[in-house]
Amino acid sequence: MPISIPRRRLTVMLAAVPLAAAAALLLVNRPAPHNGDAAREAVLDGPARSVILLVGDGMGDSEITIARNYAVGAAGRLAMDSLPLTGSYTTYAVDRDGRPVYVTDSAASATGWATGHKTYNGAISVTPDGRAQPTILELAARAGYRTGNVTTAELTDATPAAIGAHVADRSCQGPADMAACPGQDRTRGGAGSIAEQLIANRVDVLLGGGGQRFNQLVQAGPFAGRPVSEEATAAGYTLVTDAAGLAGARSGGKLLGLFATGNLDLAWTGPRAAPYPANTSPVACTPNASRAAGQPQLSDLTAKAIALLDAPSAKKGFFLQVEGASIDKQDHAANPCGQIGETVEFDRAVKVALDYAGRHPDTLVIVTADHAHTSQIVEYPQTDDHHSPGAILTLRTAEGAPMVVSYATTLPGQSQDHTGTQVRVAAQGPDAFRVLGVTDQTDLFDTMAAALGVTPR
Repeated sequence: MPISIPRRRLTVMLAAVPLAAAAALLLVNRPAPHNGDAAREAVLDGPARSVILLVGDGMGDSEITIARNYAVGAAGRLAMDSLPLTGSYTTYAVDRDGRPVYVTDSAASATGWATGHKTYNGAISVTPDGRAQPTILELAARAGYRTGNVTTAELTDATPAAIGAHVADRSCQGPADMAACPGQDRTRGGAGSIAEQLIANRVDVLLGGGGQRFNQLVQAGPFAGRPVSEEATAAGYTLVTDAAGLAGARSGGKLLGLFATGNLDLAWTGPRAAPYPANTSPVACTPNASRAAGQPQLSDLTAKAIALLDAPSAKKGFFLQVEGASIDKQDHAANPCGQIGETVEFDRAVKVALDYAGRHPDTLVIVTADHAHTSQIVEYPQTDDHHSPGAILTLRTAEGAPMVVSYATTLPGQSQDHTGTQVRVAAQGPDAFRVLGVTDQTDLFDTMAAALGVTPR
């Protein structure tokens, strides 16, 4: 039952929380949307005209709950909560002998839904024996769909790499990074680094960070000695580096947007988690004042990608993957405000996709994660005789209540670990029923392939 907050108390609470959270608090008293019509549509078989896959990297159920509590309250709902059909999928990787590895990294997990095959941690869309497997993006492109790849990380990072490249090790991001991938090195006749392969695969829209990889010099072929970015422009890409350039991009061509040297800046900042007795008094998160001027947010990138990929006159639509990458990166860093801000911004990107799908019901929208992570909500207050052994931060949520976030998969000060639990997968649109129940990441490949009518594995 939704909570009821008197108007006077609501005013006081709004004054006590950050602007973004205060605005979101207004959603708390709204009843949950009725999803019956969307659910009925979602039990229909394909085809879908377009597929939008949104991946919150490291966004397990705990990370979603933490962001929900902070931004809209325990009785509130995020945009991702509105998808009508929800299941869970398993995320394990395998070793090179095929035995299960219960905690996956982003490379192996993304390879699972990109190709329908399990692989070892660190692999990018190759099986444990080193064979490249066609990805859902590649299959969609061959079938005449337009394709897009959007991330807040470097475009060559594991999750965006897995749908458009094939290398033995995720570290092989640019031509100067090929030590672990001799079989893909262009100087030895291979397809090249992740950056080079993304361009060679002619993905229509590439938006994210990673300028440092595309500035590396090609080592072989006609563009030897010149940056990968020049090879991209010669292949027909328009290169943009800020929000103004993004806004000016027009449909019809190919677009490479590189908005940071490395990863995009965080949306929010705040204190880091630390061992008890630190951080026991509730604090609030704040917008990141140091964010680079002119750097677009994930929701902006998503809206532009959809606008560029959508061609109403085309017989076929598009495949688009969108990644909120730094949920994971800030979970590793035990940085609750960074993690929550990235989850909230990812949710805004989800809303962009759902708004588009509302106008185009033949769109399959899927929201999921690659793996779960560390952060947990633990009891308040933490006391001398009962407290987390890890690092904590106490936050004041949208409802004015204290919430303790704990990081304890490793010792304080160390990078926190992924966890091996199943994670949420939710969907709406044609073939969305396929996510129901408990499935595996590799099944998501089949769901998307079926919806688009492309040749499965």
